[in-house]
Amino acid sequence: MHNVVIIGSGCAGNTAAIYTARANLKPLVIGGHEPGGQLSLTTLVENFPGFPEGIDGPVLVERMKQQAQNFGAAYQHGSVIEADLSKRPFRLNVDGEWIETRTLIVASGASARWLGLENEQKLIGHGVSSCATCDGFFYRGKQIMVIGGGDSAMEEANFLTRFGQKVMLVHRREEFRASKIMLERVKANPKIEMVVNTVVDDIYDVKQGVVTGVKLRNLKTGEVFERAIDGFFVAIGHIPNTKIFRNQLDLDPDGYIISHGGARTNVKGVFHAGDVQDRTYRQAITASGAGCMAAIEAERFLEMEGH
Repeated sequence: MHNVVIIGSGCAGNTAAIYTARANLKPLVIGGHEPGGQLSLTTLVENFPGFPEGIDGPVLVERMKQQAQNFGAAYQHGSVIEADLSKRPFRLNVDGEWIETRTLIVASGASARWLGLENEQKLIGHGVSSCATCDGFFYRGKQIMVIGGGDSAMEEANFLTRFGQKVMLVHRREEFRASKIMLERVKANPKIEMVVNTVVDDIYDVKQGVVTGVKLRNLKTGEVFERAIDGFFVAIGHIPNTKIFRNQLDLDPDGYIISHGGARTNVKGVFHAGDVQDRTYRQAITASGAGCMAAIEAERFLEMEGH
């Protein structure tokens, strides 16, 4: 029987582990299908306080993990494939084996939607990114491409004009899902070129280990053409990792956990942390802050029960 199980080992999960371990609750952290979360896909992180020279994403996550382990947190590889939150203790199926816990912190994150191109995956962190605020700075004076047609794509394109010499916004249709105000803002920005009815067929250059250009195709004319770029940002949304909690936790239409104040969910004893609930900020520091909140909530909850 565990006092606290934390699902997810990104900034939110690791911070929750540090706090609950320091409270002597001996948390168990289930790594999840993306151990280390979104930070494990980035290279240099320059906006996490306390690292004036910046720090590699995977290194930052690993240090948090070590910190939690120093206080007695246990880590287990694997994913939770089923959960029963109907009664306490809660039951979790970790890769076929059931475990029980008095409280649960869901910090399973949200996975970026990718285009699904083979070379895209190989170049993540080497010119391919899903986070403009994380990586935009590295493309000062460079050629940047953003893929998407919603508000987040418009926001990323606008944000990236602060750094890039030019930003090309590529969308597969002529109509945009983005709100009128965001679309107008992009159209009014002289640094942004909009390319519609167009898809990306390939990204270069895996051999060089860095993004150098893309192969595009116009869906109306069938014309295939290439563009030299340095940064490739995919902004077609995120998928919160909450599938196993459907019909148990309150989720919004996109699958994000609905907060019931602080870090609380609709189920007493189950708490949320990080991108699994946050569709707005999605930063390492806000995820860590949310992990701290969830841990304090879990600690108080157990205290009230006399554990």
